[in-house]
Amino acid sequence: MTDPEVLERITARRAELDGLEEQLAKQLAEVRAERAELAVAERVLQRMTEQIADERAETGSPIVQVAGRAVRLVPDRAPGVEDGVLPAEYQRILAAVRQAAGPGATRQIGEVLGLDTGVRGKLEPLRGKLADRGWLHKRPDGKFTARS
Repeated sequence: MTDPEVLERITARRAELDGLEEQLAKQLAEVRAERAELAVAERVLQRMTEQIADERAETGSPIVQVAGRAVRLVPDRAPGVEDGVLPAEYQRILAAVRQAAGPGATRQIGEVLGLDTGVRGKLEPLRGKLADRGWLHKRPDGKFTARS
C-alpha cells in the first residue's frame, strides 16, 4: 500500500512543476515575441539604410536641420570621395576653378559663376566655400587651385 505522505509529496511536487511549466511557457512566449519584434526592427533598419543610401546617391551630400533650417552637409575631401557628393553649387565652383587658366582669383571665379562681382558681399561667401573642406587649395596670393 502507498504511504499517504509520499502521495502528498508527489502531488505537491507535481503542482510545483506545473507552476514552473506555466512560468517557463510565459517566458518563452515573451522571448519569442521579442525576437519577432527584433526581426521586424532589423528589416526596417535595413530598408531605411538602403533608402538613405539611395537618397544620398541621388542628392549628393546629406541634408540636416540646423536652427530650424535645412542645411546640406559638405563632406571633407578624402581619398575615394568623388566630386559628385558635393552640392551642385560646390560642383559649379570646383568646375569654374578647374576651367580657369592657372590659379583663379575669387573675382574671376565669381564672374564665371555669374555673380555680381562689384558687390563685395557677394564674393565673401564664395571665398568661404572655396576654402571649405579641402576641395580647393588657397595659395598665399589668395588665388585658388583645384586639388588633384
